[in-house]
Amino acid sequence: MHIILIIRILGYLMIFLSGAMLLPIPFSFYYGESDYVFFLLSSGISALLGFIIVILLGKQKKEMRPKEGFAVVTFGWIVFSLIGALPAFLSGEIPSYTDAFFETMSGFSTTGATILTDVEALSHGILFWRSLTHWLGGMGIIMLSIAILPFLGVGGMQLFKAEVPGPVVDKLKPRMTETAKLLWMVYLVFTAVETILLMFGGMTFFDALCHSFGTMATGGFSTKNASVAAYGSGYIDYVIIIFMFIAGTNFSLHYQWLRGNFRDVFKNQEFRTFALIIGIATILIGIDTFFNFYTNIWDTLQFSLFQVLAIITTTGFGTADYESWSFSSQMILFFLMFVGGSAGSTGGGMKVLRIYLLYKFIYSEFVRLLHPQAVVPIRYGGTVVDRNVMMNVLGFFVLYLLLTVVGVIIVSAFNYDVETSFGVVAATLNNIGPGLGDVGPTDNYAHFPDAVKWILSFFMLVGRLEVFTVIILLSPRYWKK
Repeated sequence: MHIILIIRILGYLMIFLSGAMLLPIPFSFYYGESDYVFFLLSSGISALLGFIIVILLGKQKKEMRPKEGFAVVTFGWIVFSLIGALPAFLSGEIPSYTDAFFETMSGFSTTGATILTDVEALSHGILFWRSLTHWLGGMGIIMLSIAILPFLGVGGMQLFKAEVPGPVVDKLKPRMTETAKLLWMVYLVFTAVETILLMFGGMTFFDALCHSFGTMATGGFSTKNASVAAYGSGYIDYVIIIFMFIAGTNFSLHYQWLRGNFRDVFKNQEFRTFALIIGIATILIGIDTFFNFYTNIWDTLQFSLFQVLAIITTTGFGTADYESWSFSSQMILFFLMFVGGSAGSTGGGMKVLRIYLLYKFIYSEFVRLLHPQAVVPIRYGGTVVDRNVMMNVLGFFVLYLLLTVVGVIIVSAFNYDVETSFGVVAATLNNIGPGLGDVGPTDNYAHFPDAVKWILSFFMLVGRLEVFTVIILLSPRYWKK
């Protein structure tokens, strides 16, 4: 392990973070609030630590390997959350450091779980920083640093493989820096377009920007206590619906779409599966809510489609209290929590591609039972899936279920009921935010003891970094030569 190399890269990331923490200051000045002092202080602490590390350790000529890539990504997220919690903590907006860390990890991991009981009481600077952590975490702090800090002189592809969600990394350009810049350009374009459209719907620039950050990052932090429901606007709901779908789709497909390659987008098997799951879930929930909750088909479509997309993309915005819906609708949403968005999107969950490959694997096993001598390759998009990829998917699935079971046992040990235990683990491991039971769409995480909040923070980290990236660091074999 090239530990000095890892620490030096973390130092550069602290310097980057110090710059990011200055971005909320213009909003503090505009709204006449004094929280800018705490952003300056936090930024100074981050910059000082970063420069000390970089200067003391000097230039490292060692090559970045997969081992270092996993460590940089994991510890990078932890460091960002530890330091990123300082503005809210030092300002007293969130008096408990545990709560401030939980909120910040929830932001950078794009989970959207909150301990806040009154979001609207926060200063605009803190609210903006809270949403900005979503946006930065959505595409990846590590990828951004690769795009704008090429002088790190390390193997960017190793970081990319550890960071990008999904079982397959799709390089769009031969150089890693070019790939990162390209993806961030697409991300910026969609964020800007959504912000403008939301402003046409009556949102202020501040609210529109914060909600665009939350949508494109599939995070879900809102500037309102009632989330998107506070606006009571069908127009705003449908704008966010469209961009949640975009955010939950593989970003390499957006690049193809922007280049005019529409055929490649619609031929993509994962894209079609993603759209099909959304369509079926919306119809099933729509039938239930039409006959039991809403008076017309348009309300049914609006609220059912919004909640389906908010859950499957792991955005977590709310326009309806789905816990008041029937048990069958809640179970469909619970299933969607684990499906998640597409590979290569900012969404959490297991990813549609893995679900599709699992389905193909199960189908092939049925065929083998009927025809023991048959050779049944697993295909995706006309290409035979490599055995190593399939084993990775199966291992991921087993580990995901194991983590879910362990998480439920741990949370229930703190005297929480089974529904809440399952709901809170599903919501944090899949980076959704709202869950079931005591963490439903109208609840928050403030009532959990500090120990549970640290455990759930770990689950948010594990879910955001695709499980293996974090869990592998816990193996003694990882630290051996």
